[in-house]
Amino acid sequence: MKKLHSLFHKRIGMPENEKITFEKLADVLEKTAQTIPFENLTIIENKTRTITKENLKNKMLERNEGGLCYELNPLFYFYLIENGFNVDLVTGVVYNHAAQDYTKLGRTHVTILINHQDQTYLIDAGFGSNLPLKPVPLSGETTVSNNGEFRIKKVNNEHGDYVLEMKLKHKDTDWKIGYAFDSKKPIKDAANLNEIQTIIKEHQDSSFNKHPLMTRLTKSGNITLTNSTFTQWADGIVSKETIDDVKFKELAKHHFWV
Repeated sequence: MKKLHSLFHKRIGMPENEKITFEKLADVLEKTAQTIPFENLTIIENKTRTITKENLKNKMLERNEGGLCYELNPLFYFYLIENGFNVDLVTGVVYNHAAQDYTKLGRTHVTILINHQDQTYLIDAGFGSNLPLKPVPLSGETTVSNNGEFRIKKVNNEHGDYVLEMKLKHKDTDWKIGYAFDSKKPIKDAANLNEIQTIIKEHQDSSFNKHPLMTRLTKSGNITLTNSTFTQWADGIVSKETIDDVKFKELAKHHFWV
């Protein structure tokens, strides 16, 4: 049976036996964002499975599907562990900009903290098109990547002790909140991930159980597909077309390989 590391590299197009250092993580994150889509098809099709390392590996590395944060970041977490990194999974609460408040779903965002040379960084491979694409230090310095600017702000509120802030390339002129997270409460049990999946799948306020959504980054921007629209950002220029179910399946297969 192949190690998760080898299958992961095969999926994102990296040499199978390449050793990954902290300095190479930005390249891995960018390749992951351009290859493994953020998508909710198993929820829409009522085909969710228990969250385990083997099931995540099978879904995203053997069947070449994508997933949501509670699948993408745990998969990346297991990959980092196989490469010898000191990492934790933590939960967060996403900020809803339309409502100008944190979502009512509670702590349903899953992200990663990595400790390297006495410094802690946030890594996120499962935040839709809002991905930092590089480790972001909890010390507050701004991280600049191909997807924009990102920083971590120390806070003390009911949602956690830190907030991820972002200024997406070509989209934002001011800093905006991505999500709050709690660095002191790492996930210790896969049961927590399955509880999150249940909330995302069943809660009336979940945005992921209403219609299909697929998005991934590209070298020049990102693409997002729903059952009614296909949106492309390329070098700051956005194009959007209305589609039907037939076109959805065609575009999903062409752009997302499912």
